[in-house]
Amino acid sequence: MITREEIANVLDQPVYDGDGNKIGDAKHVFFDDMTGRPEWVSVKTGMFGSNESFVPIRDAALVQDHLEVPYRKDHIKGAPNVDVDAGGHLSETEEHRLYDYYGINWDSVLSEAERTDDGRWAAGPGTAGAAGAAGVAGTTGEARATGPDDTAAGTAGGMTGRQDAMEREGMRGDEAMTRSEEQMHVGVERHESGRARLRKYVVTEEVQQTVPVSHEEVRVVREPITESNRDEALSGPEISEAEHEVTLHAERPVVETETVPVERVRMTTEEHTENETVRGRVRKERIEAETESLTDDETRRGRG
Repeated sequence: MITREEIANVLDQPVYDGDGNKIGDAKHVFFDDMTGRPEWVSVKTGMFGSNESFVPIRDAALVQDHLEVPYRKDHIKGAPNVDVDAGGHLSETEEHRLYDYYGINWDSVLSEAERTDDGRWAAGPGTAGAAGAAGVAGTTGEARATGPDDTAAGTAGGMTGRQDAMEREGMRGDEAMTRSEEQMHVGVERHESGRARLRKYVVTEEVQQTVPVSHEEVRVVREPITESNRDEALSGPEISEAEHEVTLHAERPVVETETVPVERVRMTTEEHTENETVRGRVRKERIEAETESLTDDETRRGRG
């Protein structure tokens, strides 16, 4: 991590990425008002230094005559463009954008800035120790830049979005008290609730169907001798033995089976939404004013 004493060796010096590629030249360094630590360095990039990109300086290292940062050149050049006001301050919103872009957890930065190594609340160095304190009490979410001509005492503006962490301690210089409360945020998660499958198996069923069948039966027909059939009746021998055979036919049911497709079956899922009540406990702070009246004796003693 770059210390305040090393800032003079950083400004206007080349900045390289971890692969040894030159990114540009360091232009400004932004300090955290609460810890006094360097937080950001702006690097002049592009042709003739026409662009200015912000890079976290917390993990940077001063190597001989240049500053080395653990981010690739193309990643730094793609950082979001942020506006710095006339006073050289970086707003809390812009700083959040930069933290998100570089994948830095804002909560970890906040917790690091809330306390010093001995467990006390951190105070900004400011000018002679006063400007930083004023920034914490009055400004909102800023970081101030220092350039080559700035002195070490006057380079710590604000990043005073950290003010919220300090106000949780209780009363401040304006004797105001912050009331906080917990809020419950309910989300949903998807989990496996069961499984369904299609299984095909074979069953045998009794099928009944009525079909007509026919058969032949013998019926003896006797005809009297007439003039029309007399010649046929007398054509054979007068007395003899003879046989005449007739083949009888009958129908019987014949069963055959044929496999034919009858339908296609598939499974789909349908999503049904229903309301479910979720209960939880949240804590809230309450602020009440208490007054105490003096007795007559205390009032008289005060007047005496």
